[in-house]
Amino acid sequence: MSPIKAVQHDTKPSIFPTHQHWYISSLSSISPGDTPHLLHTYDTVFHGFSAKLSLTEALKLQTLPHIIAVIPERVRHLHTTRSPQFLGLKTADSAGLLKESDFGSDLVIGVIDTGIWPERQSFNDRDLGPVPSKWKGACVSGKDFSSSSCNRKLIGARFFCNGYEATNGKMNETTEYRSPRDSDGHGTHTASIAAGRYVFPASTFGYARGVAAGMAPKARLAAYKVCWNAGCYDSDILAAFDAAVSDGVDVISLSVGGVVVPYFLDAIAIGSFGAVDRGVFVSASAGNGGPGGLSVTNVAPWVTTVGAGTIDRDFPADVKLGNGKVISGVSLYGGPGLASGKMYPIVYAGSGDGGDGYSGSLCEEGSLDPKFVEGKIVLCDRGINSRAAKGEVVKIAGGVGMILANGVFDGEGLVADCHVLPATAVGASGGDEIRKYMSAAAKSKSSPPTATIVFKGTRVNVRPAPVVSSFSARGPNPESPEILKPDIIAPGLNILAAWPDKIGPSGIPSDKRKIEFNILSGTSMACPHVSGLAALLKAAHPEWSPAAIRSALMTTAYTVDNRGETMLDESTGNVSTVLDFGAGHVHPQKAMDPGLIYDITSFNYIDFLCNSNYTLNNIQVVTRRNADCSGAKRAGHAGNLNYPSLSVVFQQYGKHHMSTHFIRTVTNVGDANSVYKVTIRPPGETFVTVQPEKLVFRRVGQKLNFLVRVETTAVKLAPGASSMRSGSIIWSDGKHTVTSPIVVTMQQPL
Repeated sequence: MSPIKAVQHDTKPSIFPTHQHWYISSLSSISPGDTPHLLHTYDTVFHGFSAKLSLTEALKLQTLPHIIAVIPERVRHLHTTRSPQFLGLKTADSAGLLKESDFGSDLVIGVIDTGIWPERQSFNDRDLGPVPSKWKGACVSGKDFSSSSCNRKLIGARFFCNGYEATNGKMNETTEYRSPRDSDGHGTHTASIAAGRYVFPASTFGYARGVAAGMAPKARLAAYKVCWNAGCYDSDILAAFDAAVSDGVDVISLSVGGVVVPYFLDAIAIGSFGAVDRGVFVSASAGNGGPGGLSVTNVAPWVTTVGAGTIDRDFPADVKLGNGKVISGVSLYGGPGLASGKMYPIVYAGSGDGGDGYSGSLCEEGSLDPKFVEGKIVLCDRGINSRAAKGEVVKIAGGVGMILANGVFDGEGLVADCHVLPATAVGASGGDEIRKYMSAAAKSKSSPPTATIVFKGTRVNVRPAPVVSSFSARGPNPESPEILKPDIIAPGLNILAAWPDKIGPSGIPSDKRKIEFNILSGTSMACPHVSGLAALLKAAHPEWSPAAIRSALMTTAYTVDNRGETMLDESTGNVSTVLDFGAGHVHPQKAMDPGLIYDITSFNYIDFLCNSNYTLNNIQVVTRRNADCSGAKRAGHAGNLNYPSLSVVFQQYGKHHMSTHFIRTVTNVGDANSVYKVTIRPPGETFVTVQPEKLVFRRVGQKLNFLVRVETTAVKLAPGASSMRSGSIIWSDGKHTVTSPIVVTMQQPL
């Protein structure tokens, strides 16, 4: 038995007083003796219900005339303080983004996550006006959470666990709360990044000391808890989308994801279409599957997909070796350090001594022999168990410190952690250097290998920044190659934000330390930066659609770092590409006044699905509409969706010359009587023309079209291989610069 979601036609027969009666009658008709239990009913972003059915019952249900589709349950997982300042959002900034939107106080951001810890200072409601009159949400009470846990800041809180419990059985209420209260920390952290109030002083064990603030400090928050110990279940996620939209949120922030599947089987794609269709902006994390290609998730074109970059702050903790060499690392360890000036013996359990090689090298539970590690610093490889858990294993075995080394796949990307013992993280090359030194010293017999860790606190004004984080998921888009994903990147490495009381900063059960703020990394942290910025943009431009807000963020994004060079890729140290950062890194001030926007309606998305060869039934599942695909062919191809980036994939079936065209429409949101001229930076070996080369606008709100032709010649590729080149198309009126990346991919069929 597993939970499924069934999509029903919108038109309910009049004999049923409510949709719920109709759903129950559908279920009793497939199993007359023992009607399956309804988990959720959906009526806002989606029409249908979820229930736990056997395979036979699901197949029977599918044959009923009013059932459009039956979708299997899936489980998703979380994509786990200087960022407002690094983004240029300062409180004293009287003319910038925060000023113009009264900090977004009429807007509501719905965070679909692990719940919230409402007592945190980041969620105080001082100086906030009454709850916006349009708000229809509720503060649902439950374990350790009363209806008075909400205030004028946190104006709504709900929890959804029927899908989770249908799959896993009843939850263990000693380890998690049957309420909106957060027993993980992730949801509290992401909510405060999006809309946390100004809190001073804020730090984690003295690291990153300063003022903590979210992107939209006066926006209201609503927490929708869908993630539990075993993950986040689609039937619950869809119920949260349904509730959030009907409650009246303006923005939905979702730092959760899973495998990419076609949109008609993807609850996040379906729920977010229903939200966007009602004018709600949806931002979702790109995933932490980087640095490998095709790892990006949450790729539907109506969702704004956010990757992660670094900010200009880090937490250096260097390894000093017995031979005098220094290997740079990072850490947030906050306890007593190692004895100053003392060198400690260093060991690596992967060498086969003192443990079983492989699990010892990873410092897995029970893999280290105390006789081998006592009083020593232990080198552990990254992978399998969590980074902080490795430190606990070393500590239990009597080690005095840990060096955590990246594997080849992690490259040079470093994440700082609140370790339970003196510990630091080093890149793959640093790990190799330490192992090389250890084996040379061991051979010499006269001076056994030694090391120490030097903690250097917080360093700011780091160059280069931003850098694309190693873990940030990368394109190309596995479901719709014509749509470049991720869309943009935002700060996601070592981000300080609010944290619950009952959870230690390392996230391991034995860690009993208490902190008000924690520093975490992930595209999970990047996504709420964009959710908060979207709320500020919506406050300043209430008439903008979700697509207009995304367009403003994308066409004003930047791709150069604080040295003035193209952003680097943290995993390799080389230059990053559009497949890593999409349109670039968000630039909030410029997004306020983008000049032109690329707008998209729900009908345009339907044409896109038609041109992506989705069946009418598939399209109805996603959009709740009876689509007519005859007009879509006029739109040409899927790449003609009016997206702010342009992407084409050419299949080289022995053809020498290949060409395509894109049609785009821009809306003037800048000044009346403005003239935009185009600059083309074509991808390598590609000929690009734009007609007309000049767009003359007479008024604000006017729309004009242009045509982009792309021509290229075949390149030599092995069967199954592909090559990607990128360039850009830039419209400028002398005051605004509107940039669109253009990506050309050549594929050699197998």
